[in-house]
Amino acid sequence: MTAIAAVLDTLTELEARWGAGDADAYAALHADDATYVAFDGTVMTGRTEIAAGHRPLFDGIMRGSRLAVVDRTVHFPDPATAIVVQRAGIIMRWQKSRTVPSGKRLSTNTTVLRQAGESWTVVAFQNTRYHPWSKTLMGRLMTR
Repeated sequence: MTAIAAVLDTLTELEARWGAGDADAYAALHADDATYVAFDGTVMTGRTEIAAGHRPLFDGIMRGSRLAVVDRTVHFPDPATAIVVQRAGIIMRWQKSRTVPSGKRLSTNTTVLRQAGESWTVVAFQNTRYHPWSKTLMGRLMTR
């Protein structure tokens, strides 16, 4: 299997574990000392914090949600490191017919993965809500 295929398999598995609502399984794809920055700036360090941070979400508002990727690029700065930048978001359980996230749930995120034997592990994740300046009211007014 190529490196890009293995990285994409890991990302697909992350999406599946999110969809299953299993915080421990989701966190297990992250390194023991991974850094995870949520959309609101919350920082979780390590699998234990990542699982603990996602458990109430999966048991509550995010129960039954799924991740949807709009576009993605993968870059390998060295053979054992992958940097993935993607536009993605969450589709809520009541949005069953949606195939892409709503604008308010759309984010740009960066995931850094390291090769661990035959598999790839997430070592860092940063999630930022997608709100381009040019699409805000102030941005539209200032660029007239």
